[in-house]
Amino acid sequence: MLTRRIIPCLDVRDGRVVKGKSFINLRDAGDPVRLAKKYYKEGADELVFLDITATPEGRDTMADVVERISEEVFMPLTVGGGMRKIEDMRRMLLTGADKVSINTAAVLNPGLISEGAERFGSQCIVVAIDARQTNADRRFKWEVNTHSGQKPSGLDAVEWAKKAVALGAGELLLTSMEADGHRAGYDNELNCAISEAVNVPVIASGGAGTPEDLYQALVAGKADAVLAASIFHYGEYSIMMIKNYLAERGIPVRLIRSNGEPRRSEWKGIMESEDWRSGVKRMGGLGSSILETKGI
Repeated sequence: MLTRRIIPCLDVRDGRVVKGKSFINLRDAGDPVRLAKKYYKEGADELVFLDITATPEGRDTMADVVERISEEVFMPLTVGGGMRKIEDMRRMLLTGADKVSINTAAVLNPGLISEGAERFGSQCIVVAIDARQTNADRRFKWEVNTHSGQKPSGLDAVEWAKKAVALGAGELLLTSMEADGHRAGYDNELNCAISEAVNVPVIASGGAGTPEDLYQALVAGKADAVLAASIFHYGEYSIMMIKNYLAERGIPVRLIRSNGEPRRSEWKGIMESEDWRSGVKRMGGLGSSILETKGI
């Protein structure tokens, strides 16, 4: 059985990690490089870096911050925000990202998903979906929002998820806008609806307040991974506290030694996993070196 992943998220604005509620009322949470190093040492399975104002401001992703993070941590790194074309993806992958996350650009140009998957492989393409519940008179329950949640798209989130996967997305990063930052639990009805509709991993995001919330996202929400921010940024829980809680309840997770390395018995599972074989796992900048070797 594949292990479930615990993924801290760095929402970055003006070079600082921030966190708010339902995408507004942002407050400072610290330096992104310092937090990335902290989560790596604690045993995070992956890290997500989102430049949350790049798209609304019409600028490129903060490559310098991404590069500094990739030099300090050696776990899969997903980068999103401000990527509008293939060259933007390529630049981030060469900077040190292992996967790129696209949201607004994918909605405006769905062909970017298939183009990216063909160029870099589906394992590198994450489609982020920011979903908000609709009014009762709408024909669908959750609507996709773009531009950091500022613009409704008119798209049914479940149908868009299925289309994104059909176009080549290798993973979905699903955020409930109502639940985000409120720390009252994930929207597991939404998570379950999309997890059951697609055959690629779904990362549940938005609403983590306690270890039980993450457990429910994996069980009731049927997510393959859980993303959280506030509970880690402000020191209420560590990665290993969450993993121990999940492991005690029968959820397979990657545990680590005190020196930050996986237990010997887990290396075999890691190397035999689908993620490892598909090239998602990253060791010391492997992602960018592969791109350079292939001449991408």
